[in-house]
Amino acid sequence: MSLKRYPYFLANRAVFANEDLEVLDKHTGEPACRVALADDAAVDRAIAAAVSARRAMADLPSWRKRDVLLHCVERFRKRRDELIEALIVEAGKVIRDARGEVTRLIETFQIAAEEATRIGGEVMPMDIAERAETYTGMYKRVPIGPVSFITPFNFPYNLVAHKVAPAIAAGCPFILKPADKTPVGALLIGEILAECDLPDGAFSILPAEVEQAARFTEDERLSFLSFTGSDKVGWMLKEKAGKKPVAMELGGNAACLVDADADLDDAVARIVFGGFYQSGQSCISVQRVLVHDEVAEVFTKRLVSAVGDLKGGDPRDPETFIGPMITEDDARRVVDWIAEATDAGAEVLIGGQLEGRVVRPAVLVDVPDDCRLYREEVFGPVVIVETFNDFDQALERINDSRYGLQAGLFIRDIGKMHKAWDRLDVGGVIINDVPAFRVDHMPYGGVKDSGLGREGIRFAIEDMTEIRLLAIRGI
Repeated sequence: MSLKRYPYFLANRAVFANEDLEVLDKHTGEPACRVALADDAAVDRAIAAAVSARRAMADLPSWRKRDVLLHCVERFRKRRDELIEALIVEAGKVIRDARGEVTRLIETFQIAAEEATRIGGEVMPMDIAERAETYTGMYKRVPIGPVSFITPFNFPYNLVAHKVAPAIAAGCPFILKPADKTPVGALLIGEILAECDLPDGAFSILPAEVEQAARFTEDERLSFLSFTGSDKVGWMLKEKAGKKPVAMELGGNAACLVDADADLDDAVARIVFGGFYQSGQSCISVQRVLVHDEVAEVFTKRLVSAVGDLKGGDPRDPETFIGPMITEDDARRVVDWIAEATDAGAEVLIGGQLEGRVVRPAVLVDVPDDCRLYREEVFGPVVIVETFNDFDQALERINDSRYGLQAGLFIRDIGKMHKAWDRLDVGGVIINDVPAFRVDHMPYGGVKDSGLGREGIRFAIEDMTEIRLLAIRGI
């Protein structure tokens, strides 16, 4: 059977160079399509084209950048069903998660269209010293130049959108390497960008092997790198990036606290969502839950019951909540980590079985601190429950991690809310919801091994622009 072919995009144009990358249907495991892989020469041409486009992109007026982004919004809406289907196939997303991600893709480009027209500056008083009283000062933000993006498999639209949309708004030509397991989403975005009146070289979207990926990081002609993926790879890339600034979102093992006065039914419902949506393959998935010992027994019983009701299976079935892991190896790794924890004394209250690429959602208690399941990012459908009776100690427990992306707390006491905001070593504190909460305009990123810098459209635009001062002496 002939499979659908996708090109890569080099300097705004589709290139059917080869069919070297096979993309699998993650539910069936069967080949779904074939994608062109960029070689080293193609990556070099893309970087050169981005350098050539630097001035033309920087000179684009705000209204044109806005209109490009709004064109994308309109086309995403018209092709919504196609975009959803691609996510189901290449990422194994259940249909409810696929619909949600396409909605966020649209929202992210919409936000960027709005921000494209309000990248401002400031007039500064210069007469703070007698020697400068006749001067006028002001600054504006200017594009940083050609930028490079590397994105992971788990959000083929949204994590691409959070790099591409602000680059267009900022006026930066870009090259993008999407994940080789899920490249189609980025290429569909490329199809729509290719319809727009952008300067030649404004964008290149290049699925590539690891050998070619080094160019996205190390080439000195690139002015900025934004990477989303594992902490191990991210910090290695930062070392190799040279002088260019780097933004990185590297994941975590997010914690959620449930206090004694929390609405338990609400907390259970949100934690089930936050821990198991898209089979836990999210960097802000709930992994650790700290429950006040006054309500721990009731909470845990309700959580286990709710998890037992989650349906796995065909991603196209609207009732399916648990879909496949991205690969069989990833599914086996999750099961192996659970086994390692149980061998060390943990108890599995429900789930953890491997069914093809699907890992049944698991809840564990008594997981030792030194287990990988507790210390590392499991990136799978696993939630660990532990108890606390002292709020300050619970905050310390949340901080006892090399990660620090976001944390969620189900609490009613405003004093505790502020204490958590002050003391938690994370990029975001979410009150009365799970750490998986994100709205696409907010500053998003982590501390410690969870990364460097912030995404969110306005904040990404700031990363992709530089401040340029103008000082005028009155005469």
